[in-house]
Amino acid sequence: MATRSLPVPDGLDGQRADAAIGKLLGFSRTFAADVIEARGVRQDGVVLGKSDRLRAGAWLEIEWTEKAQPTVVPQLVEGLTIVHEDDDLVVVDKPAGVAAHPSLGWEGPTVVGALAGLGLRVSTSGAAERQGVVHRLDQGTSGLMVVAKSERAYTELKRQFHDREVEKVYHALVQGHPDPLRGTIDAPVGRHPSASWRFAVVADGKHAVTHYETLEAFRAASLLEVRLETGRTHQIRVHMAAQRHPCCGDGLYGADPALSARLGLERQWLHAHRLGFAHPDDGRPMAFESPYPADLRHALDVIAGD
Repeated sequence: MATRSLPVPDGLDGQRADAAIGKLLGFSRTFAADVIEARGVRQDGVVLGKSDRLRAGAWLEIEWTEKAQPTVVPQLVEGLTIVHEDDDLVVVDKPAGVAAHPSLGWEGPTVVGALAGLGLRVSTSGAAERQGVVHRLDQGTSGLMVVAKSERAYTELKRQFHDREVEKVYHALVQGHPDPLRGTIDAPVGRHPSASWRFAVVADGKHAVTHYETLEAFRAASLLEVRLETGRTHQIRVHMAAQRHPCCGDGLYGADPALSARLGLERQWLHAHRLGFAHPDDGRPMAFESPYPADLRHALDVIAGD
């Protein structure tokens, strides 16, 4: 059992307990919420809930059980392909069902593990279990990811993602027909107030901007091209669900299970179709495209035949 006792810094005054404890101790917000729900956080002797607010100068007592950190296990991952590789980076086409890196609670395949299984050296920057990872895709989302191999590539690619200089284009099959057919969704995204394992549009969430354009409209769904300005967790899924047009197959965010079954979908219809960035060594433009995998192609064929 680990413990910490300390005053609330002025900079965390008024912040939610789960977010603030995460910042204070370097926890993920999910783990911070778990600690709070286990009655592990007291403020001036009072047990806090995760949505309670901290007060500057109040005395915090925090108690938690430390978890073993996830480790990278070299793996052979079926369906993962190398699109491009050089001394600085590797671009992969990730199948659904593969996470970007190991995490607590995930025992399935990972991109980092697959690269280790192929004998590829990646950057040592970043946390031990996610070295080289400069951006992520949900495990249920397929498509393009870039991983840094050199330290300079890690630093430069992280900067490009942070400064929104990377072209990130997704294709999504969503239920219904967005109105207007093209537009921008500018709505903050954060942890769902009553379910910390998913996200929602919330007033105190992080700034998130999604641009979309309808490529093709079918009777029951629309194929969209989506460009991201920001890269919040589940951003496209949350933004489209908030417009009442969830990604087909996305049961976590309200997709119709009958339609998902008819389309043969066991995950969200969301694909990282195009990725563009400046090479971290000499700045030359790099751009890659990924075709739809078989499950998404099948679903598209079914919906187009209605």
